[in-house]
Amino acid sequence: MRKVLILGSTGSIGTQAIDIVMANPDLFRVVGLSAGSNHTLLAQQAQQLGLREDQTALGADGALDLIRRVDADVILNAITGSVGLLPTIEALKAGAVLALANKESLIVGGSLVTSLAAPGQIVPVDSEHSALAQALMAGQPEEVAKLVVTASGGPFRGRTREELLTVTPQDALAHPTWNMGRVVTTNSATLVNKGLEVIEAHLLFDIGFDRIDVTVHPQSIVHSLVEFVDGSTIAQCSPPDMSLPIALALEWPKRVPGATAPLDWTTASTWRFEPLDDVTFPAVQMAKDAGRQGATYPAVFNASNEQAVDAFHDGLLPFVGITDVIAAVMERHTPSEMALEGVLAAEKWARAEADSVIAKWSH
Repeated sequence: MRKVLILGSTGSIGTQAIDIVMANPDLFRVVGLSAGSNHTLLAQQAQQLGLREDQTALGADGALDLIRRVDADVILNAITGSVGLLPTIEALKAGAVLALANKESLIVGGSLVTSLAAPGQIVPVDSEHSALAQALMAGQPEEVAKLVVTASGGPFRGRTREELLTVTPQDALAHPTWNMGRVVTTNSATLVNKGLEVIEAHLLFDIGFDRIDVTVHPQSIVHSLVEFVDGSTIAQCSPPDMSLPIALALEWPKRVPGATAPLDWTTASTWRFEPLDDVTFPAVQMAKDAGRQGATYPAVFNASNEQAVDAFHDGLLPFVGITDVIAAVMERHTPSEMALEGVLAAEKWARAEADSVIAKWSH
């Protein structure tokens, strides 16, 4: 039985993870929970799981303390945003398997994170990277030609930049397939999320950016693909349900029976794949550029986006302004060395710089 510590237990990934644990009491036992600020739900979850008060914590500092105090086999980092960086580092130092749903911590931390991880210690929870990890089992590392990350296209697939000038926060949150939090859903609408996932794929699987592609797949059934040198392409397919990648990450490399309902092959269906519109949605290419430049550029990309997303939802910025703010901040950045202090300083600078750009925009 695996002892599981869940960071970000009150969010979408955290609540689904608890459901998986409760459905599989022979496989998992929760030994700790942390949440950002939702004390009421956290208390309800603790009662549901029979946890003591000292097995729960609020805030990023509380999460760090919990990691140090609790003996866990698997630590699920489902915190939203780059505030998850220090918990990711602490989880790796603790020696637990890190089930990583907090992609921002890997992207921001880069080599700081990967250098701490033992082989196989980081297991991805994102459906795309879970799919890649599964498909990569079909061959040897030297046989991999390309990774292909799928994107639903979000709620604005097929629109032009001009048509996006007047979209509202409510429009951006109306994702056609996935039910996620505000930040991730908005990032899916801008395709910033897909850009972050490309950087994440590079760091997780050590594949160059010129060998990572994105294809738009509106049905979100093929979660990603791996192309091999002989021309074969292996895809991982399942319904658009995060239960499967969460369960797989908790029990990796074993599969949890009944984690999700399988596809119905007796019913006719059509799966479409479309090229990415880099003109309307420049975020993927911007993220690739940040990743190629390395150092603190990915941290600045992520931090400026988080500020811009908040400004958009606060009515201070139009939707298309999100990527414009990122571009402006990236252009002004002077990279720092990859030490923790440098990364945190670059993040702080990027947020202030983004706020400055946003203030000029709104006035």
